Amino acid sequence: MLELPERYNISTVLDRNLERGLENKVALRCAEGKWTYGELFAQVCAFARALKSLGIHREERILLVLDDSLAFYVAFLGAIRMGAVPVPVNPFLRSEEYRFFLEDSYARAVVADEGSLPRVAEAVQGSKTIHIIACESSKAIERELEILQMENLLEAHRGDLPPADTHRDDMAFWLYSSGSTGRPKGVVHLQHDIPYTCETYAKHVLEIQEEDVTFSTSKLFHAYGLGNNLSFPFWVGASAVFLKGRPTPDAILGTIERFRPTLFFSVPTLYNAILNQPGAKNRDLSSIRLCVSAAEPLPAEIWRRWKETFGSVILDGIGSTEMLHIYISNTTKALRPGSSGRPVPGYEVELRSPEGNPVPQGEAGDLWVKGDSALAFYWHQHQKTKSSLQGEWFYTGDRYRVDEEGFYWYEGRSDDMIKVKGLWVSPIEIENVLVEHPAVREVAVVGIQVEGLTRIKAFVILREGYTPSEELTLELQNWCKSRLRPYQYPEFVSYVEDFPRTATGKVQRFRLREGA
Repeated sequence: MLELPERYNISTVLDRNLERGLENKVALRCAEGKWTYGELFAQVCAFARALKSLGIHREERILLVLDDSLAFYVAFLGAIRMGAVPVPVNPFLRSEEYRFFLEDSYARAVVADEGSLPRVAEAVQGSKTIHIIACESSKAIERELEILQMENLLEAHRGDLPPADTHRDDMAFWLYSSGSTGRPKGVVHLQHDIPYTCETYAKHVLEIQEEDVTFSTSKLFHAYGLGNNLSFPFWVGASAVFLKGRPTPDAILGTIERFRPTLFFSVPTLYNAILNQPGAKNRDLSSIRLCVSAAEPLPAEIWRRWKETFGSVILDGIGSTEMLHIYISNTTKALRPGSSGRPVPGYEVELRSPEGNPVPQGEAGDLWVKGDSALAFYWHQHQKTKSSLQGEWFYTGDRYRVDEEGFYWYEGRSDDMIKVKGLWVSPIEIENVLVEHPAVREVAVVGIQVEGLTRIKAFVILREGYTPSEELTLELQNWCKSRLRPYQYPEFVSYVEDFPRTATGKVQRFRLREGA
């Protein structure tokens, strides 16, 4: 296993590529242009110098509200280089959610792109201590708040900057993960975590090389996307292709045909959407040597259809924000469609009963994992940290069974969280919104399987005077869409007289799922 020096800063992954003579090699490509490792290094150093000029100190947080872009790479690595802590978050959220991130992390600066800037500006309104750095901005917003232009900062602070003298166990970056009540948790990762994922999954499963070109439909603010399109390619001096905006099937296919990636990373929902795209079978995906799926279980039928249509193999696996990337995976040499595969070299897993005892082979148990890419702790979540981390082991919240050949098969969540299109959804959060509707007396939300994929279903008990109808269903769906994130609404609604309950009156969600 990799041994890092005691004093280590992950931004030196760029220095290493320059030392290997890759200064003029293209590191990043997109529809807007391309950038070499030398050009990227220069901008990373300039951004680090700019943060220092703004009075940002070591371990202070920098919120990144950015779609995939050159700015993301520059801000993420630049912040780490000067010792600050980048905190990438979803750029498609509401202003009140950004306000929570800013308050929870004590961020001293926020970097936003054109799409997210209005909502970020609203979240920052009233603060005199947070710097706003914009990739692009509108003059209307500039009149209201002092907006620093990233382009101007980079130009004004050109020049190399040695990396901060950080310890390999120092805080490097955070990623936010959804909680069971809907409140996000700050997942704290250390300087050595990225190299660990590169020397385990990337090395042994992907077998990534300098000649590879990566393309991930999952965005960089996700742990999955961050590894796919930043950590792994930069570790070996490969190239990454990124796609700005919504990853529609047509945009994905066009990107593959234009930039010819060799490693393609996506999620089951998008694999299925691409297969259903008219004319997809005639598109040229011949550059891809390997496909990867994660974030939700990949149905065996989608695996088979993809292989028949495009001739390439998808390696499904399971990872998490807390472990930073995939720790159980299929490989080209050991593959079972429908399973999550076997433990990745460098990780250990155990299946335990609720009491903490090992379960017999073939029986389902709670999945625990051990590996040195695990989070250090949850920020401001001491009790959650204590319950999730026991020594070197992390409690994943997933239930699995393992077969005689050592392949792991997903059996569902240990709690009631739902993963839809690769994103965690709290049923409680949806229920709290639905019950505010005047027609709803009581509601229970679960995840159900539709064509092998997870979808959200609400079971609703109506108040007196209301009757089930398609119009009411649409109204309830729009009610959720206007108050929650776009994907947090029930695609299916059933109206019932009562729920299955325990003797104490608790709703038995598993019976609702079984009857769905």
